[in-house]
Amino acid sequence: MMSEDKFSSAYSDSSFWEKVKGYAKVAGEGVLEPALKMYYAALDANTPAWAKATIIGALGYFISPVDAIPDIVPVVGYSDDLGVLAAALAATAAHIKDEHVKKAKETLAQWFS
Repeated sequence: MMSEDKFSSAYSDSSFWEKVKGYAKVAGEGVLEPALKMYYAALDANTPAWAKATIIGALGYFISPVDAIPDIVPVVGYSDDLGVLAAALAATAAHIKDEHVKKAKETLAQWFS
């Protein structure tokens, strides 16, 4: 299992947006949608601290250049990131509100349309 503390230190808003914008087309919507849903949930004051910690750990893993499968590896480079994001999303799903999903979809629509 992933160590949340290890990757939480890699997380910052600016590094998240830098990674997402820089790799949007390469990572694709399948990786970015769960990341964005959780990002918006983490900003929500009503999201519990444990869920925010889980989300920030997962987003830190996504941002970190050091992970199980380097992101520069074609096709499979983001598969480990997707797995970590999916696990965190499953753990925090009860705190992902419709408004977070809507904001994520709006952001993706701007980038991919």
